Amino acid sequence: MFYLNEFSVFGHGAETARKLSGSTPHDQLLIQTSNSFAGLLLFVIGFLLFMVAFVKDREFQSFFAKGCMLLHVSMAFWRVYFERRLEVLAWDWPKQVIGDFALALSWVFFLVYSWREKLFSAGICCLVRFHVSSQNAPNGRVL
Repeated sequence: MFYLNEFSVFGHGAETARKLSGSTPHDQLLIQTSNSFAGLLLFVIGFLLFMVAFVKDREFQSFFAKGCMLLHVSMAFWRVYFERRLEVLAWDWPKQVIGDFALALSWVFFLVYSWREKLFSAGICCLVRFHVSSQNAPNGRVL
């Protein structure tokens, strides 16, 4: 239905895809169940990101971005320490680690942008407040 075998062959090669598909019917059922739960997890994560996009609270978005960054970095460490030991996936982990760090870096850019925007808007508010208070002060003196 979702061309799982074709994607596996495209991503890993024919021999590795055959090894990853399982050798017994029980293994194949476990792998299909695992893939179904992984797909469900991806859907939930996408839905959660969609919901967070509409939250106006910057503190929560900053907290969420820090959590996502930590998740991507920890996933990269998982790949380095555990996935590279699997001979079937041994050549895939460097690309995936680079991808995990790139995704973590994208959240860092989001944090830097939101901090810059927060500081810039705070600076504008201070300037406007200073300008208004200097205009309303008696004898032209700043309060």
